[in-house]
Amino acid sequence: MTNTPFPQHTYTDDVSTIRLAGKTILLIGTAHISQESTNLVEQVIEQEKPDTVCIELDEKRFLALSKKQQWDNLDLKQVIRNKQLATLMVNLILASYQKKLGGQLGIMPGTELLTAAIVAEKNNIRTALCDRDVRITLRRAWHATPLWKKGYLLATLVTSLFDRTELTEEKLAELRKKDVLSELMSEIGAVMPEAKKALIDERDIYMAEKIKEVAGTRIVAVVGAGHMEGIQKVIAQDNRNLLEMIEKIPPVSRMWKIIGWSIPAVIITSIVLIGIQKGIGAAGANLGYWILANGIPCAIGALLAWAHPATVAAAFASAPVTSLTPVIGAGYVTAFVQVMTRPPVVKEFEAVGSDITSIGGWWKNKLLRIFLVFILTGFGSSIGTWVGGYRIFTNLFS
Repeated sequence: MTNTPFPQHTYTDDVSTIRLAGKTILLIGTAHISQESTNLVEQVIEQEKPDTVCIELDEKRFLALSKKQQWDNLDLKQVIRNKQLATLMVNLILASYQKKLGGQLGIMPGTELLTAAIVAEKNNIRTALCDRDVRITLRRAWHATPLWKKGYLLATLVTSLFDRTELTEEKLAELRKKDVLSELMSEIGAVMPEAKKALIDERDIYMAEKIKEVAGTRIVAVVGAGHMEGIQKVIAQDNRNLLEMIEKIPPVSRMWKIIGWSIPAVIITSIVLIGIQKGIGAAGANLGYWILANGIPCAIGALLAWAHPATVAAAFASAPVTSLTPVIGAGYVTAFVQVMTRPPVVKEFEAVGSDITSIGGWWKNKLLRIFLVFILTGFGSSIGTWVGGYRIFTNLFS
């Protein structure tokens, strides 16, 4: 290890020096779609030759950036089994948002993070991925958001997809100096502080602890500009005891479990009581109504998504059953059948970033059509549950 003081050079305000417990950390705040940030990252690593380079990525995001053909290995059936389809969709929306801005700025999102890894490897410097698994971040943010604000969160994400505003030269110059994804997260956080805690604050703590853990005394850490202030604020604190908690996906609350099981319990009990009070024929009629009330709107949802005929049939057959259990929804069943009958090909995975920004692209691209099937059949099943449940419940007391 060299005895030269670290850092060896003077940099802009985008680089902050932190000395802590025998380590010197150069914290570089970047904009994820900025060529200037990419050049700065390369310059600092080349000049300083640190012991370790920390990068604001988790393993899955790093693979997505460094290996363009990772789509070949994505098992959609397993994604659906693990109930991660919604998480995958949000990931694609955020990636598309950055890619759209990157196209106007002339650089693809995350280039500076990938550059950090490439330059480190070229100089035989260790690298460490210091960000939390993006799936945990998104699910903790969703869990923390109050029910009445979840719609706003979804609307913000969807609006970012279809925004056609052309950026002025002044705005482009401003964006080149910002971490645009953190800017989006901060805007959401201003309205929904519960989501901001998971999207920004917890990650500041997580990355600060991971940076302190890495080997060596001379560290370069490359993070989004939106995390600079937060990391600087918490890095001197000992928050190791918080890591286990913020790496967990919170379980569904007991109240939601009770509500989830109470609805099917009320429906089944009502049909049984109708049978006792009014006879088997009346019970059968109400059961038939339940099947039609759930099956028809769910099947219509599949038809609106241009689903395979087998998926439409699965929608009609599964909705009356899945509506009576909170364990699995009709959307997951139909999405699985759609994957089996019309699996997307690699070129559609590769085109998803552009197709996702147009209405027609959601129907043209087979991957996005799976999301449509998931959303529309789930919505149809929800309508059927309330319509069918209301009719049965009122029949019980009529």
